Amino acid sequence: MNRMRRISIKGTEMGLALASSSLLFHLLLLMGAHGSESRQSLKFHTQNENNIIQLPSSNIKINNHKKVDDLQLVKFDAKQDGDDHHGTKTEHVHSHGPSSHMDHMDPSVMLFFTMEDLIVGKILPVYFRRTNPSTSTHFLPREEADSIPFSLKELPNLLQFFSFSQNSPQAKAIEDTLRQCEIEPIKGETKLCVTSLESMLDFARSVFGLNSDFNLVTTSYYGNSNITIQNYTILEVPKEILASKMVACHSMPYPYAVFYCHSQKSENKVYKISLGGDNGERVEAVAVCHMDTSQWSPNHASFRVLRIMPGTSPVCHFFPVDNLIWIPAPTA
Repeated sequence: MNRMRRISIKGTEMGLALASSSLLFHLLLLMGAHGSESRQSLKFHTQNENNIIQLPSSNIKINNHKKVDDLQLVKFDAKQDGDDHHGTKTEHVHSHGPSSHMDHMDPSVMLFFTMEDLIVGKILPVYFRRTNPSTSTHFLPREEADSIPFSLKELPNLLQFFSFSQNSPQAKAIEDTLRQCEIEPIKGETKLCVTSLESMLDFARSVFGLNSDFNLVTTSYYGNSNITIQNYTILEVPKEILASKMVACHSMPYPYAVFYCHSQKSENKVYKISLGGDNGERVEAVAVCHMDTSQWSPNHASFRVLRIMPGTSPVCHFFPVDNLIWIPAPTA
């Protein structure tokens, strides 16, 4: 069985094919489905050695026993990395040596590399953010998420609603997320910041087609290490996951789960890469190589680190475990 995390969305009946039980746990936590009643609403059966989670319909009803007013919002992570083409938020940075940049840069931005690095035995210093699903922010049901304003002009009211002081790190994170979500997409890009699982799936359908089947792939860790950055060696020949289109969804710092989802008309290549850490940890990583960066901001960190200019060379980066890639399901 492929150890890379994968979910399959089946048109209207929305079957979810899981290759990892931990992904089910992660998805349930994102949905906020903690109660026994909500768990029992999922029906399980087995098909072709994969666990299939059969959801009742395309209009998912998520039972969330925590009201918005009861959410523990104060401790959300006010700093995350992302795949920002505009150069306005925290960006990924890649270095070809384990110490040349790591001593001078925020290590959390060590995710960029080039296609020339995609060879067995290549050693890369990589930062993989560790997330604890039990303390991560959760998706709200669509009805509750839609009832909360999600707009930069509403920032003062939102800070009052969430009980954050204006100068707090959380307030700055909320402002940065809202500002990033309201930036106009670059040429050839379709984007949306989604605030519920339902809206994420609706966005994917808008890209792939309303009746299309599509899969979700994510990075998986195998080990209990708390090390976030170390040297990783590419253990096997990277495998390209053929996809005519893709939707990438990046988690954003916010009091509840928000993902920056986007799709580009330009060519992108999705890879599965087996990595071995210096400490023995194994990572089945998902990475994307953007083949055309001509529309990216010249200030993007990848260009400074890789010493290239927009549009001159593909830019690749790894996806953290809580970032998601949706791709069309293979046709029979």
